[in-house]
Amino acid sequence: MDPTNRGSEAFHDDEQSSTGGPRKRRTPREPERADTTPGGQGPVRVVQLVSGDYLLTVNPVDGSEIEPCPPGSLPARPERHGPEQRAELRRAAVPPPPARRAGPQLPLLHREEERERLGRLLSRGRSVRLTGPAGSGRSVLLDAVAEDCADLAPDGVVRLSGYRRTAGDLLHELFAAVHHAPLHRPDRAGLMAAVQGIGAVVILDDLEFGGVALDELLDATPECAFLFSATPDVPAPSADSHVEEVFLGGLGRTGCLELLERAVDRALTDEEADWAADLWFESEGLPLRFVQAGALLRLGATAGTADSEAFDAFGERPAAEDGAAGEDDGGSTVPLPTLAQAAAPATLLAAALGEAARETLRFAVALGGEVPHQAHLPALVGDTHADAAVGELLACGLITPVAAHYRLATGVADQLIAGYGEEWARQSATTAHTAARHYAWWAGHPSVSPERIAVEADAILAALAALTGEEDSGHRAAAVLLARTAAPAFAAALRWGAWERCLRYGQEVARIAGEVGEEAYFHHELGVLALCTGNLDRARAGLEASIGLRGVLADKRGTVAGRRALALVADRSGLALGARALPGSTPPRAVGAVPPLPPRTGVDGRTSAGEEIPDARSEQSAAPPAKAKVTDDTTAIISRLPGGAPAVGAAPAAAPRPAGAGKGSWAQKLMSGGNRRNLLAAGAGALLAAVLGTVVTLGAASGGDAPRSGPVKPGQSASQQDGDGGLSADEPAAGEPGAPQVPARRGGRGDKKGNWGDEAASPGPSGSATPSSGSETGSSPGTPSKSPSGDTSPTPSKTPGGGDQTKTPPVDPSPSKSQGGGDQTKTPSADPSPSKSQGGGDQTKTPPAGGTNSASGPAPGGKPTGGTPVA
Repeated sequence: MDPTNRGSEAFHDDEQSSTGGPRKRRTPREPERADTTPGGQGPVRVVQLVSGDYLLTVNPVDGSEIEPCPPGSLPARPERHGPEQRAELRRAAVPPPPARRAGPQLPLLHREEERERLGRLLSRGRSVRLTGPAGSGRSVLLDAVAEDCADLAPDGVVRLSGYRRTAGDLLHELFAAVHHAPLHRPDRAGLMAAVQGIGAVVILDDLEFGGVALDELLDATPECAFLFSATPDVPAPSADSHVEEVFLGGLGRTGCLELLERAVDRALTDEEADWAADLWFESEGLPLRFVQAGALLRLGATAGTADSEAFDAFGERPAAEDGAAGEDDGGSTVPLPTLAQAAAPATLLAAALGEAARETLRFAVALGGEVPHQAHLPALVGDTHADAAVGELLACGLITPVAAHYRLATGVADQLIAGYGEEWARQSATTAHTAARHYAWWAGHPSVSPERIAVEADAILAALAALTGEEDSGHRAAAVLLARTAAPAFAAALRWGAWERCLRYGQEVARIAGEVGEEAYFHHELGVLALCTGNLDRARAGLEASIGLRGVLADKRGTVAGRRALALVADRSGLALGARALPGSTPPRAVGAVPPLPPRTGVDGRTSAGEEIPDARSEQSAAPPAKAKVTDDTTAIISRLPGGAPAVGAAPAAAPRPAGAGKGSWAQKLMSGGNRRNLLAAGAGALLAAVLGTVVTLGAASGGDAPRSGPVKPGQSASQQDGDGGLSADEPAAGEPGAPQVPARRGGRGDKKGNWGDEAASPGPSGSATPSSGSETGSSPGTPSKSPSGDTSPTPSKTPGGGDQTKTPPVDPSPSKSQGGGDQTKTPSADPSPSKSQGGGDQTKTPPAGGTNSASGPAPGGKPTGGTPVA
């Protein structure tokens, strides 16, 4: 039975006949065929909801199932709540009033100035952060400001709590508070679009973040005015957020005395007033401290007189029969507590309260400060009147409202542990185990809605946290059962922050307990949650772990559910990286079957301008981790090996294709591995080799440190190199008057005395000054070299060492090739047939490094100019 709904427990979802006829009740002997929860408590709660573009089916048995949402299942545009619905949501956002109030109702005192300032700033559309220490009365002031701003914004006032919430959680809660969208959780883009149009005054209590996260919240809601409440230890807003800061301190002395009088519901005596003045100085005027001091005076709780037997079942002292201490004297005969006792009054107040209230405090301490809902206290404590304990604790100032529940006030838990340390420490694990078993039974009951379970999320998570590190096997089993039962309810209630925390607690305790099946379930749910939130890597890791564990257990249904979700992750991963093939595209083929793209050339593989057309190259991006496959529209990459490159200056000719190029070149074999990085590395290496070869060739061609000699004849060209004094055409030839003296060079061997022979540059047969190679052998002076063909046409002279040769002017445009395979120049000859030089050296237009540059050409009569080469 639901503690908050004492109606019928009948579950009639299966009473409708499958044929659509009238309802027929099952006989008591008919077996139950519906799926049951792990605890065997009855039919499970299967809920379908839409998250972004996913359709999520929350299945507590085998794990949630996720699939792309069909177009017909997409929710319509959400509608806004009306005034009545907004008022109902505001009432649900605050804790319920206690079943029975044990003390007077305390108003807001001496906060008119802060209240007016906050209302004025919010009316201007400004966002304000109210900063004050714990116990300064921030929550009471927010309630008053919310009443003043009820009609300021079109969407009214929205009450939210930042207790253990992130900026994303608050945005989703703001969306749900304004729009009516049941079982719909929009994705990031849809959420931002929806909250941008919300115009409301948002009262956000217990804020726990600032800085960039707060800027994200403010930027997403430009039409909202926020009133934040935080403690000084919370990070401050950024300078660009334009959030006003209002500090809330303690009350003055007069305000504290007035609050104390209202707490005891009578006038103070002189002794009590002096005691209150000392307490005001010690507590810095915090209102919570005077509420607790008023409870001490009202209950007469001191170290010597506090006795639980002096109070009735509801925590009140019975009226005195002898009239020694009554209302007529206007005072109390009980001695006042000391300042030390008033500074830490939790132990004294707990001793003065009833047994049910003390047991409630015991459960709150075991659950990390979270007070169970008053509807659960009779079952937990074992007293039918235990629900009245919340009123007693609230009147004494031991608990404060947080979100939609209550929590121990600041410092109360530490004071109770110090006062009942050993006793409560031994029973803490047992108390948390009792709470876990109760919540597991209650959360699995069919009559309890997911929204009602979500209200108790903080207490449930606290019970899981208390039992996670326990060594007792019974405590671990209770924690696993609670996490398995509560997690689907949190998912269905769209409290996904609590859902994730519950799953992580369950996964950890299941791993410690060795329950492989339960651990696989939690891994699966974490993977589905990560997929819904867009974290594909985390989703893949969780689903793969779940599939592996369920494969060990031979859980076919769970494995199928995990593989379906993992396939969706793989699909989304390809879509995110841009590697998914478009619908209707040709399926990939083998690399070897890809034909190369024929070059679009003219006759002899050349264009009309005589330029060679290089083979087409095509680079297609391949998305990891899938292997790159070549489709029909992929162009084969033709390699140009260094050995097959044409010589520089040679006549343009179509390069022959390698014999094995059609059957798969090295580039195609490299691409068949599916790794584009290897192809890029090979291309980079080839490019680097080409660049280095070009640099070496240019360096060899541009070298020279000897001056040129010889005039420039008609039809000849002259060039000036770096370091030359000018062009050789402007200087007289060697042997003529005015010819420059050639400096000596260290090119040969010296004699015994260390003197080096001089080397002069002499004109060669072609009329150019040819330096000596410095070798011991050479051609005779004045003897021109002959080509192998035996013709007498002007041909380049051959250097003794087979070095570089200069070219003679063209007579016929037929190309010539060298036998050495090096770079060649266009060497014209009188014979149309190409002539080849005997040497194996390179033939360039300029002499090699260490030689001299010359400008040579034919004589006007077609004969070579005079000159004698130097040996």
